[in-house]
Amino acid sequence: MASLQNLICSVSKQLVAPNFAVTAKLNGASHSVVPASSSGASSHEKNVTKRQLALLGAGALATGLLKTSSAFAEEVPKNYKSYVDAKDGYSYLYPAEWRDFDFLGHDSAFKDRNLALQCVRVGFIPTDKTDIRDLGPMDEAIFNLVNNVYAAPNQKPSIYDMQERTVDGKNYWTFEYDLEAPGYGVSAFATVAIGNGRYYTLIVTANERRWSRLRNRLKVVADSFKISDLTA
Repeated sequence: MASLQNLICSVSKQLVAPNFAVTAKLNGASHSVVPASSSGASSHEKNVTKRQLALLGAGALATGLLKTSSAFAEEVPKNYKSYVDAKDGYSYLYPAEWRDFDFLGHDSAFKDRNLALQCVRVGFIPTDKTDIRDLGPMDEAIFNLVNNVYAAPNQKPSIYDMQERTVDGKNYWTFEYDLEAPGYGVSAFATVAIGNGRYYTLIVTANERRWSRLRNRLKVVADSFKISDLTA
């Protein structure tokens, strides 16, 4: 676990996420294919209450838009596009108006044309684990990840929700969190999974002040992430 966390940190510390289309990366080229603590209630209590209420609607929206089938690209909701990286074994949805960009230490990334904090990015590192459950209990593993990897020293993390889903025999953890620093805050969903000898991470973020308007839409992105077996 320690060696895996060090690898995650080494990537993370380089950082200071008619409307049908699929962007696919095949053999390195791109093609268009058609703290978090349970305390801290004094400063966050109001936001936590609002966040917990918002959770009730997000699951239904995501479930309605995304069906857990292996044919990922068959159904792309309106106002989304899908990104499929067959070479590296993963895929996900992103808002149709976002554009791709280079995000240090990540394999793929898309962002809003005007608001840089609204973005999604995916990265992966080698691991000898075979399943995300190998990291231990979900709540403990996510708590350590947000507090010790995602949060910078000047940021105060808060975790609001953790979910596990299983698609085609593969397990995924998706969780929602805030990182607050003096003068600004970032809200995010992250989805993590293990397969192909890799630890995959998708993170989709927005400015904390805009989160209530964007949350359900970005939850679809987080829930859409899937990994696929690599072929020799």
